[in-house]
Amino acid sequence: MKRYLAPLILGIAGVAVLLSLGIWQVQRLAWKRAMLAEIEARIGDAPVPLPGPADAARDRYLPVRAVGDIGAEHIAVLASQKNIGAGYRIVSPFNTEDGRRVMVDRGFVALEARDGVTAAPAVAVEGNLHWPDETDDWTPAPDLEAGIWFARDVPAMALALDTEPLLIVARDIQPASPGLTPRPVGTEGIPNDHLYYAITWFSLALIWAGMTLYLLWRIRARTG
Repeated sequence: MKRYLAPLILGIAGVAVLLSLGIWQVQRLAWKRAMLAEIEARIGDAPVPLPGPADAARDRYLPVRAVGDIGAEHIAVLASQKNIGAGYRIVSPFNTEDGRRVMVDRGFVALEARDGVTAAPAVAVEGNLHWPDETDDWTPAPDLEAGIWFARDVPAMALALDTEPLLIVARDIQPASPGLTPRPVGTEGIPNDHLYYAITWFSLALIWAGMTLYLLWRIRARTG
């Protein structure tokens, strides 16, 4: 029996570890689904006035409504849209009627239509506050001369546009700006791969168990 002991212990330990990792991913899956449901519910709430000062942890995805003037100056963030191709997200300064200067992500415009983006006085903006996490060590620096950025970096954009570090991602702007299509906040960009990970760990546990049984069979065959 001693010859079976080491591979049996190794096999049981390996299966136990892999199963625990799979169970952990199932638990993470339930947590992520609940989080996404909560975010979707909050995104769809009735809009409220702009909070001040806003807090990224507390106010992320908060639905808001504000009235004011959108300036002609803007930042163009390189993006793409299905069935259209490359284009830009247009982020402009937004001077609200109560004297604040924030930013509004007005939506998507095709590459060739950027020159047609103009100011929009006396508009009502509905959308969600957002602090996108789009930058990392590999994100190119913005081309400040051309006004082209490669990610939405709220503090850096606020500095460039001389606004509060507060971004409204528009869901609706009235009156609408020709050529601009709002791209509202959603949960589509939040990854939820925990089911895939769980299946992977459970599959590895099954393979490990099979390899252990095969090894035990080989030991028995050689010594039997």
